[in-house]
Amino acid sequence: MSEETENPIDPEELPSTAGEFAAEYPDVWDRYADLGEACAASGPIDGEAKRLVKLALAVAAQSEGAVHSHVRRARDEGVQPETLRHVAVLSIPTIGFPQAMAALSWIDDPVDEGADTGSGPRE
Repeated sequence: MSEETENPIDPEELPSTAGEFAAEYPDVWDRYADLGEACAASGPIDGEAKRLVKLALAVAAQSEGAVHSHVRRARDEGVQPETLRHVAVLSIPTIGFPQAMAALSWIDDPVDEGADTGSGPRE
């Protein structure tokens, strides 16, 4: 990892498999985090748009864990649940109705969790 930046993600806060990987292979994890930071900084997309693009990619890849992660991060940054759900609706013509419905349920998991725990900015 570069000396100027510190990995903003604490491996202790990751889901179990990713956290175990980060603990077992810290150099690989740090390089992976550096790659993500470099990709994020390489172009003009920022803020809410970047969060929505990353969520859409996770939805299209049908990666439940990544959808959960990107929803949590987006909610922490104040993105509203309706906006996140709209990503799943927009995916219907591209990935199909059943896949979009799965993604919608994955988006709702952390949104509902936040409503129960009071975490994250709410409407």
